[in-house]
Amino acid sequence: ISSAASDVYKRQYTWIVIYPLSWLITALVALLTIVFSYLVNSRWASKWIAPWWGRLIIFITISRVKVKGIENINKNQSYIIVCNHQSIYDMLAVYGYLPVEFKWVMKKELLKMPFVGASCKALGHVFVDRANSENARKSLIDAKDKITDGVSAFFFPEGTRSTDGELINFKKGAFRMAQSLELPILPVSIKGANKIMAANSLIICPNSITMTIHPPINSELVNKTTTTELSRLSKISIASGL
Repeated sequence: ISSAASDVYKRQYTWIVIYPLSWLITALVALLTIVFSYLVNSRWASKWIAPWWGRLIIFITISRVKVKGIENINKNQSYIIVCNHQSIYDMLAVYGYLPVEFKWVMKKELLKMPFVGASCKALGHVFVDRANSENARKSLIDAKDKITDGVSAFFFPEGTRSTDGELINFKKGAFRMAQSLELPILPVSIKGANKIMAANSLIICPNSITMTIHPPINSELVNKTTTTELSRLSKISIASGL
């Protein structure tokens, strides 16, 4: 098959199969998480229902996720998780395959996303107003009570998707929270998601994603290190898996 014909097939499969099914899966999983968050509790819905959002959409994309470094996780420990961000498929991989219960710290604009916003709110994820530093700080303070008993906080510290695959400068919120809560930082690398769907593209191409869970930066080091140094150490760790 020629390259031109292959591109046509990819576009047809993207628009005819992946997008309609993805929105159907998103709507169904969102509704189930909302219902079971209230009927049971948000932790149960987060553990048993929410991961199917990522897994099913990655499945229909004819892609797969390989997870490395699971041995670096203590499931009874809460972490501040920091991860690179290149594609919307990063979110799907994290939701579907990261074996940690977490609350996502995300920009408040996602509240407006159909189904996703309401579902994330029901699950207790944290929405931050990045345009207002005082409101953002208050949101992180209010989130602290949720980060306990093995529940972690998840950040994309770059704040937005990288368009060229290179790491963008990290924002300091994740590292300040780690110091405030005296929690270890768990760096995670995701490689290959941007090959499925690039930051500035609507075309989806099957590919493999590798998620690497790195050894945590322990709480003792977090407590005696500046946020700038913690950012640097996390960036080095994440870059090693890309």
